[in-house]
Amino acid sequence: MTAYIIRRLLLLIPVLVIVGIIVFTLVHLTPGDPVSVMLGREATQEQKDALREQLGLNEPFHIQFVTWFRDVLRLDFGDSLFIGKPVTDALLDRVQPTGLLTLYSLTLSILIAIPAGVIAAVRANSLMDRLLMVLSIGGAAIPSFFLGILLILLFAVVLGWLPSGGYVGIGEDPVQHLKYMLLPTITLGFSAAGLLARLVRSTMLDVLNEDYVRTAYAKGLRERHVIMWHALRNALIPVLTIIGISLAGMLGGAVVIETVFNIPGMGRLLVQSVTRRDFPVVQGAVMTVAAVEVLVMLLIDILYVYVDPRVRYGAD
Repeated sequence: MTAYIIRRLLLLIPVLVIVGIIVFTLVHLTPGDPVSVMLGREATQEQKDALREQLGLNEPFHIQFVTWFRDVLRLDFGDSLFIGKPVTDALLDRVQPTGLLTLYSLTLSILIAIPAGVIAAVRANSLMDRLLMVLSIGGAAIPSFFLGILLILLFAVVLGWLPSGGYVGIGEDPVQHLKYMLLPTITLGFSAAGLLARLVRSTMLDVLNEDYVRTAYAKGLRERHVIMWHALRNALIPVLTIIGISLAGMLGGAVVIETVFNIPGMGRLLVQSVTRRDFPVVQGAVMTVAAVEVLVMLLIDILYVYVDPRVRYGAD
């Protein structure tokens, strides 16, 4: 296991190199000049040339990339062109709202999807099964920004129970924090729950038809015991993979949700940075999300061993 983890960590470098090349290329191909945006229309050509030289934008493309990626390996994403601080500090200032939103949404989707998928599989082709699958398809089909707007209209505008947007840190006031995060969490978690519930149902149906499950029933074991310890545990391998993929989707979805609910997280910072042509922040945010996703998938691979002891990754 140790050797496997080390190999996966080493593979992180070429993955990040490929992601870095794509991000760096796309950002630099984006129309617009950050120097012109920073200095305004009244700036002279001499002022623009001086600032472009200061930022290193006059260097050849490959030199800019090598210099940037060398700094990235040291966790130095450079300085923001507009915020006036290092990109790492800017991201750390925004990581709590995005991290908590993603964690809450993932937890909610799991709490909804696994029980719903198990019930739908055990009661296959029943009215309950059809109702749960209709809800799951609806959750996966409805755009998250549209669902967020509907929730704001209902719970914030019409009923007045919850705030329509904003953010309160968990350390400042935990109760207000949860009130502000409830609608964004439901919005982001509901869509992921729909896909996950359908997968749980599908894998559970396959497992419930296996011989060892029928043998467990024949031995007189209780249905709850058979479902939880024989069927569900063996159905979790593909579910864990989808959970890891869902996490990446939630990190991407946070860009939209944070904009809809006015949450000062990494997603909103990324949108603002794209508008401002703040290249270092855009590159730093995307590289951070890519690294988190690779590490999450590594964690999922490690969890496979504990969910299914038959999984092995070779001798250490």
